Amino acid sequence: MQNNNTENTKTWFITGASKGLGLSLVKQLLASGQNVAATSRNLAQLVIAVGSTADNFLPIEVDLANEDSVGCALHQTKKAFGRIDVVINNAGYGIGGSIEELTDKESRDSFDVNVFGTLNVIRMVMPYMRYQKSGHIINISSIAGFAPGVGWSVYAATKFAVEGLSTVLAEDVREFGVKVTVVAPGAFRTSFLTPESIVIAKSRIDDYQAVGASLERYLGYHGQQAGDPEKAAAAIINVAYQDNPPLHLLLGADAYDRAMAQLEKLDKEFRFNEELSKSMAYSA
Repeated sequence: MQNNNTENTKTWFITGASKGLGLSLVKQLLASGQNVAATSRNLAQLVIAVGSTADNFLPIEVDLANEDSVGCALHQTKKAFGRIDVVINNAGYGIGGSIEELTDKESRDSFDVNVFGTLNVIRMVMPYMRYQKSGHIINISSIAGFAPGVGWSVYAATKFAVEGLSTVLAEDVREFGVKVTVVAPGAFRTSFLTPESIVIAKSRIDDYQAVGASLERYLGYHGQQAGDPEKAAAAIINVAYQDNPPLHLLLGADAYDRAMAQLEKLDKEFRFNEELSKSMAYSA
């Protein structure tokens, strides 16, 4: 099953591959002759979406919240292709509503996929990458993980977690020759804003008018997002071939503008309280 046609051939392990950015990634990689292991919660849906039976394509049904399921999928990938060069932790979904409106289960379920699924993949793939002394882990976050919007508190929390763990992971695995990139996309024209990819709090509270208006506005963007997922996929693939890939990568003009505005806001807040921040030492 292994494809070693060119020295540029890599083996890619991509989660959340049956739709959206993940599907774009898989199709572009297969078209260029790469070895691709792709995961989804629904194997049949994945196979139909990708539409390929090529030897360099390994579709796998995986429960990312289950460490054993993840470990088995990575073992299958290594057995099929001989190595694992690039992992793209793309699986995840949006969750909207105020903290008070979202239930404990709704919140924990989102962390299971958006955060703990990512951790499971990293934990299970690192033994392979440490042995190889090479690899690249690419975690898909969101601009909400740095500059969140009203009504997306729990979603932002999951993506802040991805940003944070990626930053430290890069330092932790550097000595093994493993690289890390965390990607923060803005709004791209995928299925992200459809009911199959987003959860809205079932228990809504009328008092949260700003939250309700924000959710309605965001959901109304479906099909009108400015970002092209094919361009995003190509950019992410290109990063994996760079000798010195970025740790943080913003994708989309909206993501860039929001990040710069957030940086300016944080700079003003930190500097405004500089005197207080520095006055915490014990007095002589």
